[in-house]
Amino acid sequence: MKKILIIEDDISISELERDYLEINGFEVKIENSGRKGMERASKEKFDLIILDLMLPEVDGFQICKELRERLDIPILMVSAKGEGIDKIRGLGLGADDYITKPFSPNELVARVKAHLNRYERLTNKGKSTTEIIEINGLSLDSCSRRVYVNEKEINLTSKEFDILLLLAKNPNRVFSKDEIFERIWGFNSLGDISTVTVHIRKIREKIEPDPPNPKYIETLWGVGYRFKL
Repeated sequence: MKKILIIEDDISISELERDYLEINGFEVKIENSGRKGMERASKEKFDLIILDLMLPEVDGFQICKELRERLDIPILMVSAKGEGIDKIRGLGLGADDYITKPFSPNELVARVKAHLNRYERLTNKGKSTTEIIEINGLSLDSCSRRVYVNEKEINLTSKEFDILLLLAKNPNRVFSKDEIFERIWGFNSLGDISTVTVHIRKIREKIEPDPPNPKYIETLWGVGYRFKL
């Protein structure tokens, strides 16, 4: 049974989310403060986190940033704030999805299932084969999901790793934003392709020696991205 943590200060909303998720076969735990939620997420093993943006003590942005540094599981950020800048910031900090309140509980369940299924497929759970890609000082181990640049390990989020692996496995091939979104998030995923731009920027900040002049991931304006040989 998949285990989900809800970090939400509105008790009625968190309990409604829990009820719908439990009906669909998930084990659900709730924390109503940011600090307690962050502590529980760090101590217990969860398969996915539903994280409210506006929380007492510690807000969702800070929680997402700190948890993403040590957890490689889907994080769904929810908020009553629908501003684009908040969505971009949340995705940039490592959230896998951003849902604006009010939303239907059935939509939440659908997104949870989609992200869990996608995560399991992309992490290749159960596979024992190792594939290592080495290009111009960059090394990717698809089995351990570790990345090194000039022998220094780089910490990427799950989606960042998946995008980089997709591009590196197909060097010099151009992928449009729509194609990357479909490959990584899934054709039926709810969201928009702007998250691809955010993730590419974060990848460059981590692996490129000079992000404005990328060595690895090249932008072809109006077309898409490609991994350079």
